[in-house]
Amino acid sequence: MFKKLVFLLALIASLTGFAAQKNAMSFDPPYWWAGMKDSSLQIQVYAPGVKNSEVALQPYPGVTLDSVVRLDGSDNYLFLYLNVTPEAKPGKLKFKFTQGKRTSTQTYELRARREQRGAQGFTAADVLYMIMPDRFANGDSSNDLVSTMKFPVGAERDNLNRRHGGDLKGIADHLAYLDTLGVTAIWLNPVLENDMPGGSYHGYATTDYYKVDPRFGTNADYAALIDTLHNHGMKTVMDMIFNHSGSQHRWLLDPPSADWYNMADKYEITNHKLASLSDKYASDYDRNLTVDGWFVPDMPDLNQRNPHLLKYLIQNSIWWIEDAQIDGIRMDTYPYADRAAMAEWVDAVLAEYPGFNIVGECWFAEPAICASWQKGSVLAGDAGDSHLPVVMDFPLMIKSKGLAPYNEQTDPWNGLSKIYDHVGLDFIYADPMNLLRFLDNHDTERVILEVPENLDSWKQAMTLLLTLPGIPQLYYGTELLMAGDRKLGDGNVRRDMPGGWKGDTVNAFTREGRTDLQNEAYDFLSTLLQWRKGSEAMAKGDMKHYHPSNGVYLYNRKAGNSEALIILNGQDNSLTTDMSRYAEVLTPGREYRDVLTGRIIVPLAKNPADREYTFAPREVLVLEPLQ
Repeated sequence: MFKKLVFLLALIASLTGFAAQKNAMSFDPPYWWAGMKDSSLQIQVYAPGVKNSEVALQPYPGVTLDSVVRLDGSDNYLFLYLNVTPEAKPGKLKFKFTQGKRTSTQTYELRARREQRGAQGFTAADVLYMIMPDRFANGDSSNDLVSTMKFPVGAERDNLNRRHGGDLKGIADHLAYLDTLGVTAIWLNPVLENDMPGGSYHGYATTDYYKVDPRFGTNADYAALIDTLHNHGMKTVMDMIFNHSGSQHRWLLDPPSADWYNMADKYEITNHKLASLSDKYASDYDRNLTVDGWFVPDMPDLNQRNPHLLKYLIQNSIWWIEDAQIDGIRMDTYPYADRAAMAEWVDAVLAEYPGFNIVGECWFAEPAICASWQKGSVLAGDAGDSHLPVVMDFPLMIKSKGLAPYNEQTDPWNGLSKIYDHVGLDFIYADPMNLLRFLDNHDTERVILEVPENLDSWKQAMTLLLTLPGIPQLYYGTELLMAGDRKLGDGNVRRDMPGGWKGDTVNAFTREGRTDLQNEAYDFLSTLLQWRKGSEAMAKGDMKHYHPSNGVYLYNRKAGNSEALIILNGQDNSLTTDMSRYAEVLTPGREYRDVLTGRIIVPLAKNPADREYTFAPREVLVLEPLQ
């Protein structure tokens, strides 16, 4: 009798929940488009007890319901697989959900594709400017606290590790600043919902893969910002995280299947030993723990080997490309996810958008391991090709610290020598021009720990970053000489842009609000960045360089008729050297214009007896030959 009562109560609860589905049912993705290359569409349906439903699609030309998948997890999920043929037209699909005598009809929109402005990709012709939205500018203080969120955390600017209130409107309000600076692509740290205790201001604990965090704005605000950026000639790179979600995502609270997450029943932290993935001697235990362990307790590890989850993630990327018109993706913690599954993800995205580009965060200190993760690498070995077009040059970031003025050097140009040796290893990459070069980001200490007295060494570091082969990335505030030591906490390298908040006493977005040294830094970068936009030598050029054994690092970049000559004096004093050794790339008597100063220079005199040249201390020359 008791069992029958329990059954009846459960049945009543199920039917009650089903009757409410008309209002409670949700679909991921929320809509799709007619005319996509991949005709297969997965719809993840979420509603109380929906797994027990029978589903039928009302006849719709060009669209069929191929299968209905019920997984071994919560009763609240159902997966619909549709075939949307090229003949299908935009319109409303109608699904009939039935449980016993109860029915519910739901509509799903198939939209018309609009003119594609996004999916441009990014190349070595671009310079990515990385922004942490919470710390750039607060354009709309009304969204600082969103009371409808599960964890309504407001702005607390006096705490470096809490939300500060920056948002998408704040970025949109300062596009003129970025225009003048001269960057060509904006990489935003994740903008999707992070409805987590403490606020998760950094954005790396996603709780909804189809929704912009309301404290940043709306999906429409995000699309509008990208559209405006396109009008300004700037692209957008979206930061995504498919290795893990936030712990408050409904998937973890109400799992679709037993294997949706790794180690869901026996939580264990990853060992963070990424080298084990390429180490031929590594144990299976270490490799498995690297990939399947949770990144941190609040970021549970997704299992991309589950084909339904992988399909979800693939579609999510395509949805944001199509809906918001993003131009590229930066994939967080790329090697921590399943290698084969992520390769399949890359292929699917690039098949739909051939001009797109993707960079993966592959944090390795050794160039050989970084290179093994790039598409086409011969170093991948048994691990298999990751298919990833762009990898990040973490080794350069590490070695560049020798260029900074706060580091003691055993010899004055030791830092330049390290850079020479590092660039000399580019042969191990399948495509060195698809290597993201950077000196710092949100996870590292700033390139300077404290504001220097002069910019000599800083200018050399910036020049190298922006003129070596590859795709440069600048971290927001670099142009303002933002300093920060990560030993003091992540928040110390993620400080607010001065002037981004009402009431700020200093506004560094304006010339008047910057110090003389900041204006010197901003102007230096702006000059270099604006010149770089039109340089084929920077976008596509080969490189020939000379070892800085005499204290001078000289290299030539050339693509067709476009040429640039970069010369750095690595010494803190003036240096006179015979330029004859550079005759391989210099024509005797040829005039060059210095991009930075406008001066006309003849680096190699016609007269063999007069070929000594004197460089000022730490001098930087970026030269273009006069025709």
